Amino acid sequence: MPTEFSSPPDKSSLWRPNRSSSRQVESIVRIVCLIFAGISILTTLGIVLSLIFETIDFFSDPFFRQALWINRLPDLLPDASEAQIQAVGEQIQALDPTQLSSASQAVGLEPPSPIAGFFYAITRFFTDRRWTPLFANDTDFGIFVLISATLMTTTIALIVAVPLGLLIAIFLSEYAAPKLRQVLKPVLELLAGVPSVVFGYFALLTVTPFLQQLIPSLQGFNALSAGMVLGVSIIPLVASLSEDAINAVPQDLRQGAFAMGATKREAIQAVVLPAALSGIVASIILAMSRAIGETMIVTLAAGQNPQPINGDLGFINPFIPVMTMTAFIVQVSLGDAPFGSLAYKTIFAVGMALFLITLTLNIVSYWFVRRFREKYD
Repeated sequence: MPTEFSSPPDKSSLWRPNRSSSRQVESIVRIVCLIFAGISILTTLGIVLSLIFETIDFFSDPFFRQALWINRLPDLLPDASEAQIQAVGEQIQALDPTQLSSASQAVGLEPPSPIAGFFYAITRFFTDRRWTPLFANDTDFGIFVLISATLMTTTIALIVAVPLGLLIAIFLSEYAAPKLRQVLKPVLELLAGVPSVVFGYFALLTVTPFLQQLIPSLQGFNALSAGMVLGVSIIPLVASLSEDAINAVPQDLRQGAFAMGATKREAIQAVVLPAALSGIVASIILAMSRAIGETMIVTLAAGQNPQPINGDLGFINPFIPVMTMTAFIVQVSLGDAPFGSLAYKTIFAVGMALFLITLTLNIVSYWFVRRFREKYD
């Protein structure tokens, strides 16, 4: 019998992708992504420009020009007595800072230029040893008072977070069974989702009373409990990023270490951790950046008392209240200073300093990852 072959199916009945429609959808998705990316870039640019312009406005405030004028009186009046210099200083102090040039005839002395006042403000910002911008007649603008408190709480946080976070990352990636890992991983992510205000009240109402039983000199608001709880809050960040770095190490390196007779601990210590070092260090730097920018924990638990930088070393005492950079921004934003006043403008100068610190840390983290990243074929 002759073999019968079925006729080929009609091509019109076969499904064929609509490439024209697919290209249109891809174009729409690409345009939407570009729009959102542009919005993000413009938002970031707007924030940065706002900080820059407001910071320049702070350093250009006539107050600093007036203060420089008073500070120069001994040089301007070399033959005058101390009482006469003080009297002239009080006369200048009574002038409207915005009308110094027009009112200089009443004093008989030429005021400093606005440029001189601008650089004098920058000098005071980095050399004053106290931070009292809210004081009417005793104003100082030493930013290092706030920076020292911020670095102290951040250091305490890293002392807590780095060892615990790294141990958790090693356990999850190298020792934990898959089922146990499926349980612990969500718990870690849940800890990362706890609001910072909850951590702040936990530090104030639970950790501080407990530590006061061990350290009687510990005050109600202190940097120690704030730093410890801050460290707990950034443990998930250290653990998650470090675990990703450890998991990125090829399994062949582990097998090679085992083939050489190394135990699991020796393989982790001598092979895995060095290979994942760049990612681990990057996670620590990013956690440090996160701790520096934390607001509610340090505001609620560390207090709002800026410690002057002087010989008694109170600015590095973790047992007393301190004020961090973010805590000061919160204090002024709550209405402690009138809008548009010099004290109000300080939050932008502090915000710019905070932005530059965190930006530097992020750049260092990015550079470290690219510089020391291990590449495997």
